[in-house]
Amino acid sequence: MPYDTKQYDIKDISLSGRGKHRIAWADHSMPVLAQIRDRFRREKPLQGIRISACLHVTTETANLARTLKEGGADLCLCASNPLSTQDDVAASLVQDYGLSVYAIKGEDNATYYNHISAALEHKPQITMDDGADLVTQILSARKDLILDIIGGTEETTTGVIRLRSMAKNGVLQFPVISVNDAETKHLFDNRYGTGQSTVDGIIRATNLLLAGTNLVIAGYGWCGRGVAMRARGMGANVIITEVDPIKALEAVMDGYRVMPIGEAARIGRIFVTLTGNKNVIRREHFEVMQEGAVVCNSGHFNVELDIPALESLSKAKRATRDFVEEYEMEDGRRICLLGEGRLINLASAEGHPASVMDMSFANQALSVEHLAKNRGRLKNQVYPVPAEIDREIARLKLATMGVQIDGLTQEQKDYLESWEEGT
Repeated sequence: MPYDTKQYDIKDISLSGRGKHRIAWADHSMPVLAQIRDRFRREKPLQGIRISACLHVTTETANLARTLKEGGADLCLCASNPLSTQDDVAASLVQDYGLSVYAIKGEDNATYYNHISAALEHKPQITMDDGADLVTQILSARKDLILDIIGGTEETTTGVIRLRSMAKNGVLQFPVISVNDAETKHLFDNRYGTGQSTVDGIIRATNLLLAGTNLVIAGYGWCGRGVAMRARGMGANVIITEVDPIKALEAVMDGYRVMPIGEAARIGRIFVTLTGNKNVIRREHFEVMQEGAVVCNSGHFNVELDIPALESLSKAKRATRDFVEEYEMEDGRRICLLGEGRLINLASAEGHPASVMDMSFANQALSVEHLAKNRGRLKNQVYPVPAEIDREIARLKLATMGVQIDGLTQEQKDYLESWEEGT
């Protein structure tokens, strides 16, 4: 029986049929989360707990939302990026699963923050963030909510950076688990998920041939490594820019060209930022880019690109394709910005494949359960995902893939725990 709670703001509820089919398609590739959902359905570890989640509203997120609801949670969901919502999925979550959803693809900045405010009106006991916007709003504008909050989770690198800054400065008022730091998250989601989905987003937006193209990647963290690997696999001439000498050295030894962004700006055709920092590509770089350069971002916030500088350098702007804006410079050069500088893998494509989000959202679900079980026992700091959760997710994932591994013999366990035996 369809729901009609009216506690939502979405594009079009009539899209729910298509959304439900797509959610089911993603679910087929998320067997670990499905197992957790089955257990949650039986045990109800989140019974009656109010959760506000600020996440990308995608098919994969929908299956996480279903899992939390099966666990007994009272969930409200808003978008963590103005261009990352899949409107049919939002409609299905409202119509078919009875959830409160505040998310519209292409929403303006005011609407985005109105939706965050709506999610906070849910008076959450647990927050789930992808970029730390919920926590930031609570600490800056909704301190009245803090007393009832058990804790929160954070999905992405950018959000973890913000949260650690809060903790360092003594303003974080409740514990937060950094899901991004789980090995079954960043080693797979950030590398393989971002790698594939970013290249997918660039190609869908532009239909450019990557083979033989100079493709510049700013940032060689796990996301940058993933994009570099996939772009090189498609024949691109990959150039890495970095500020960390260790990561730069790793990129060199991985076989990539490494140079300052000022040099790369002169020879690159496609530029992708994945740093989590601000104004990585800025005025002096736009000024020397070649005709037809394409610039995009796959970091969480569009501040990685100095878009106001690009605007000020141009004399005209027009949309040439969906998610492609062409800026004409005073000297006649054209520079193309993809997806308003927002996450290109979600702006023009569908984000990470479900099979890799299976592990990321398993971490989310089990971390929320961990917070609920340890209510009042955790300090106001950023915690890693408990190692036993990380290992259990890896074990479950291997089992769903039909992969078996060895175990230690008792002799081997004793050897690893001893110090007496040498050469």
